[in-house]
Amino acid sequence: MSTSKAILLQKRRWRIRKKVTGTALRPRLCVRFTAKHVYAQAIDDDTGTTLVFLGSLDAELRKQKLKANIAGAKVLGVAFASKAKAAGIASVVFDRSGAPYHGKVKIFADAAREGGLQF
Repeated sequence: MSTSKAILLQKRRWRIRKKVTGTALRPRLCVRFTAKHVYAQAIDDDTGTTLVFLGSLDAELRKQKLKANIAGAKVLGVAFASKAKAAGIASVVFDRSGAPYHGKVKIFADAAREGGLQF
């Protein structure tokens, strides 16, 4: 009996979400990489609302033609940090959405830290 990769990924997401929750003071920074695009959002899990959202399909970032690679992750991480700081968010809890913490996920996190977010 084989288990598909999608099922294993969903199990990792659930396992992470049991431990990582966001509040109004310290929202959850959820980052998701698809085959073509990158999405990041700051979520307040107490109220179930998204406080800040930014993706590679955003009007300003779309002109740069970002891809879901290391270079795109770095640009999006810095842009997300500046947008979050403008919204009054200083510190977050990082949610990697089941992806391993290396490569583009780590680059995104480091870029967000360089942009001024604390986690």
